[in-house]
Amino acid sequence: MAGLWFEQFEEGAVYDHPVTRTIIEADNLWFSNLTLNTQPLHIDFHKAAQSEHGKPIVNSLFTLALMIGMSVTDTTIGTTIGNLAMGGINFPRPVFHGDSIRARTTIKSKRESKSRPNAGIVVFYHEAFNQNNELVATCERTGLMMKAPKAA
Repeated sequence: MAGLWFEQFEEGAVYDHPVTRTIIEADNLWFSNLTLNTQPLHIDFHKAAQSEHGKPIVNSLFTLALMIGMSVTDTTIGTTIGNLAMGGINFPRPVFHGDSIRARTTIKSKRESKSRPNAGIVVFYHEAFNQNNELVATCERTGLMMKAPKAA
Protein backbone atom coordinates (compact mmCIF):
# COMPACT_ATOMS: atom_id res chain seq x y z
CA MET A 1 0.00 0.00 0.00
CA ALA A 2 1.22 3.50 -0.76
CA GLY A 3 1.32 6.08 2.00
CA LEU A 4 -1.17 8.89 2.28
CA TRP A 5 -0.73 12.32 0.75
CA PHE A 6 -0.99 15.30 3.08
CA GLU A 7 -4.54 16.01 1.89
CA GLN A 8 -5.67 12.49 2.79
CA PHE A 9 -4.87 12.77 6.50
CA GLU A 10 -7.78 13.74 8.73
CA GLU A 11 -7.41 14.99 12.27
CA GLY A 12 -8.64 12.35 14.69
CA ALA A 13 -8.27 9.46 12.24
CA VAL A 14 -7.06 6.27 13.92
CA TYR A 15 -5.03 3.57 12.19
CA ASP A 16 -4.73 0.17 13.87
CA HIS A 17 -1.74 -1.23 12.03
CA PRO A 18 -2.26 -4.86 11.00
CA VAL A 19 1.40 -5.92 11.09
CA THR A 20 2.49 -7.23 14.48
CA ARG A 21 5.88 -8.54 15.55
CA THR A 22 7.30 -10.76 18.25
CA ILE A 23 10.58 -9.39 19.58
CA ILE A 24 13.24 -12.05 19.93
CA GLU A 25 16.48 -12.10 21.89
CA ALA A 26 18.58 -11.47 18.76
CA ASP A 27 16.64 -8.26 17.97
CA ASN A 28 17.52 -6.77 21.34
CA LEU A 29 21.15 -7.89 21.34
CA TRP A 30 21.83 -6.79 17.76
CA PHE A 31 20.15 -3.41 18.18
CA SER A 32 21.91 -2.70 21.48
CA ASN A 33 25.29 -3.71 20.11
CA LEU A 34 24.83 -1.89 16.78
CA THR A 35 24.05 1.33 18.65
CA LEU A 36 26.85 0.77 21.20
CA ASN A 37 24.36 0.68 24.06
CA THR A 38 26.28 -1.34 26.65
CA GLN A 39 23.52 -1.26 29.27
CA PRO A 40 23.74 -4.65 31.03
CA LEU A 41 19.94 -4.70 31.38
CA HIS A 42 19.87 -5.31 27.60
CA ILE A 43 22.96 -7.38 26.84
CA ASP A 44 24.10 -9.20 30.00
CA PHE A 45 21.64 -11.93 30.98
CA HIS A 46 23.36 -12.64 34.31
CA LYS A 47 23.35 -9.01 35.45
CA ALA A 48 19.81 -8.53 34.14
CA ALA A 49 18.73 -11.54 36.22
CA GLN A 50 19.74 -9.57 39.31
CA SER A 51 17.57 -6.59 38.33
CA GLU A 52 14.01 -5.98 39.48
CA HIS A 53 12.79 -7.52 36.23
CA GLY A 54 14.79 -10.73 36.70
CA LYS A 55 15.59 -10.89 32.98
CA PRO A 56 16.77 -8.64 30.13
CA ILE A 57 14.51 -5.83 28.99
CA VAL A 58 14.27 -4.76 25.37
CA ASN A 59 16.14 -1.58 24.46
CA SER A 60 13.53 1.19 24.53
CA LEU A 61 14.89 2.77 21.35
CA PHE A 62 14.25 -0.50 19.54
CA THR A 63 10.67 -0.42 20.84
CA LEU A 64 10.32 3.19 19.63
CA ALA A 65 11.72 2.35 16.18
CA LEU A 66 9.50 -0.71 15.86
CA MET A 67 6.37 1.21 16.86
CA ILE A 68 7.02 3.94 14.30
CA GLY A 69 8.13 1.45 11.67
CA MET A 70 4.86 -0.44 12.00
CA SER A 71 3.02 2.74 10.97
CA VAL A 72 4.93 3.37 7.75
CA THR A 73 3.05 1.06 5.38
CA ASP A 74 -0.34 2.51 6.32
CA THR A 75 0.63 6.17 6.53
CA THR A 76 3.89 7.44 5.05
CA ILE A 77 5.55 4.98 2.66
CA GLY A 78 6.53 6.91 -0.45
CA THR A 79 4.77 10.11 0.63
CA THR A 80 6.96 11.45 3.42
CA ILE A 81 9.75 13.95 3.01
CA GLY A 82 11.09 13.32 6.50
CA ASN A 83 10.60 13.53 10.23
CA LEU A 84 10.74 17.00 11.79
CA ALA A 85 10.44 16.11 15.47
CA MET A 86 9.68 13.43 18.01
CA GLY A 87 8.59 14.14 21.54
CA GLY A 88 6.40 13.01 24.36
CA ILE A 89 8.12 9.64 24.23
CA ASN A 90 7.07 7.36 27.08
CA PHE A 91 7.63 3.73 28.02
CA PRO A 92 5.03 2.93 30.69
CA ARG A 93 5.89 -0.80 30.79
CA PRO A 94 9.03 -2.74 29.92
CA VAL A 95 9.16 -4.96 26.85
CA PHE A 96 10.72 -8.42 27.11
CA HIS A 97 12.01 -11.04 24.68
CA GLY A 98 8.98 -12.94 23.40
CA ASP A 99 6.56 -10.02 23.63
CA SER A 100 4.42 -9.45 20.54
CA ILE A 101 3.92 -5.80 19.71
CA ARG A 102 1.15 -4.06 17.78
CA ALA A 103 0.81 -0.35 17.03
CA ARG A 104 -1.86 2.28 16.58
CA THR A 105 -1.53 5.79 15.15
CA THR A 106 -3.86 8.74 15.68
CA ILE A 107 -3.59 11.88 13.57
CA LYS A 108 -3.41 14.73 16.09
CA SER A 109 -3.19 17.65 13.68
CA LYS A 110 -2.13 18.83 10.25
CA ARG A 111 -1.30 22.16 8.67
CA GLU A 112 0.08 23.59 5.46
CA SER A 113 3.84 24.10 5.34
CA LYS A 114 4.75 27.80 5.42
CA SER A 115 7.97 27.28 3.46
CA ARG A 116 7.07 24.45 1.09
CA PRO A 117 3.97 24.89 -1.08
CA ASN A 118 3.98 21.21 -2.10
CA ALA A 119 4.07 19.86 1.47
CA GLY A 120 2.23 19.86 4.75
CA ILE A 121 3.00 19.02 8.35
CA VAL A 122 1.23 16.16 10.11
CA VAL A 123 1.47 15.30 13.81
CA PHE A 124 1.17 11.58 14.49
CA TYR A 125 0.53 10.04 17.91
CA HIS A 126 1.86 6.48 18.05
CA GLU A 127 1.03 3.86 20.66
CA ALA A 128 2.46 0.35 21.06
CA PHE A 129 0.81 -2.49 22.96
CA ASN A 130 2.03 -5.93 23.98
CA GLN A 131 0.17 -9.22 23.54
CA ASN A 132 -1.78 -8.50 26.76
CA ASN A 133 -3.02 -5.21 25.32
CA GLU A 134 -0.84 -3.29 27.81
CA LEU A 135 0.51 0.05 26.63
CA VAL A 136 4.30 -0.19 26.34
CA ALA A 137 5.26 2.94 24.37
CA THR A 138 3.95 6.26 23.08
CA CYS A 139 5.42 8.98 20.90
CA GLU A 140 4.29 12.14 19.19
CA ARG A 141 6.00 12.51 15.81
CA THR A 142 5.86 15.44 13.42
CA GLY A 143 6.33 14.60 9.75
CA LEU A 144 6.73 16.66 6.61
CA MET A 145 4.38 15.06 4.08
CA MET A 146 4.09 15.46 0.32
CA LYS A 147 0.94 16.90 -1.17
CA ALA A 148 -0.70 14.92 -3.95
CA PRO A 149 0.72 15.70 -7.41
CA LYS A 150 -1.39 18.04 -9.47
CA ALA A 151 -3.20 16.40 -12.39
CA ALA A 152 -1.58 17.25 -15.72
